[in-house]
Amino acid sequence: MATIGALMEQVVDGPLGFDGVEATPDWAREVRRLAEQRNATILAHNYQLPDIQDVAHHVGDSLALSRIAAEAAEDTIVFCGVHFMAETAKILSPDKTVLIPDQRAGCSLADSITAEELGAWKAEFPNAVVVSYVNTTAEVKALTDICCTSSNAVDVVASIDPEREVLFLPDQFLGAHVKRVTGRANMHIWAGECHVHAGINGDELTEQARSHPDAELFVHPECGCATSALYLAGEGAFPADRVHILSTGGMIDAAKAAKSSQVLVATEVGMLHQLRKAAPGIDFQAVNDRASCKYMKMITPAALLRCLTDGADEVHVDPETAARGRRSVQRMIEIGNPGGGE
Repeated sequence: MATIGALMEQVVDGPLGFDGVEATPDWAREVRRLAEQRNATILAHNYQLPDIQDVAHHVGDSLALSRIAAEAAEDTIVFCGVHFMAETAKILSPDKTVLIPDQRAGCSLADSITAEELGAWKAEFPNAVVVSYVNTTAEVKALTDICCTSSNAVDVVASIDPEREVLFLPDQFLGAHVKRVTGRANMHIWAGECHVHAGINGDELTEQARSHPDAELFVHPECGCATSALYLAGEGAFPADRVHILSTGGMIDAAKAAKSSQVLVATEVGMLHQLRKAAPGIDFQAVNDRASCKYMKMITPAALLRCLTDGADEVHVDPETAARGRRSVQRMIEIGNPGGGE
């Protein structure tokens, strides 16, 4: 087996650094050896590079992975995802060491609202209940009453006194989906978005659906095309029983139960890897094959190797912020469907 030094010699410096290590069998064995040596468990989000998903101990959505982190026997959590996910794991596992292979792996959706902006919004609606999507920073979670995921957002909002106003943030497309399903008039929605999901538009989904009339549609509610998918079903242009608005975790379950031989998938393209593993007999195709998150892809084989070798980069959350954020996350877990994530 190649030594750690030999593997690191394969590095080719690039704009993200350490991104040239090839994901060989030797690399995978070394990653697992280092993880065992560090008493670490490796968690990978569904949007990660296939090589990262394949070497991880657990693959899933951010909340499911954070729950695994909280229950893991290992002392160290290596979170292959974006920064808010590693923060959530730290919030739920304050006594564990949480590492992220590249601390620059941010999230455009989490960055679309700051704690200061949320504080000002709350001041406008002092009696409102704040519901924050889990795709937010620790500071925003600390100012939140209840967090939610895309799979339980409807249940979370429905659990709130119908007379209370709701501030829903930060994703406008998920918020619109929840408002449509619940019929709640007193719900205010922040105008944030994931730049990748917002870029999957209704026109291309409509074109793909009409050119693949026998396919099923899996659409993430963060997508700008979710409304178009429901419109296609409502107008009878596409069978309603083949249109599914789903979280990433929900997509895995739906893949195993799919009745069509082809599924069109509207979410970040990294999701295709787990879908194809879950249902290898189905042809999964991206609605938009350019829907790739550059931040998710910062977690390269070399970055993971460096993280395990050097113990970089550790994620810290201020204890007071973590304690307040933990309450909002735990309330989310207690409501509705706790197993699904973003």
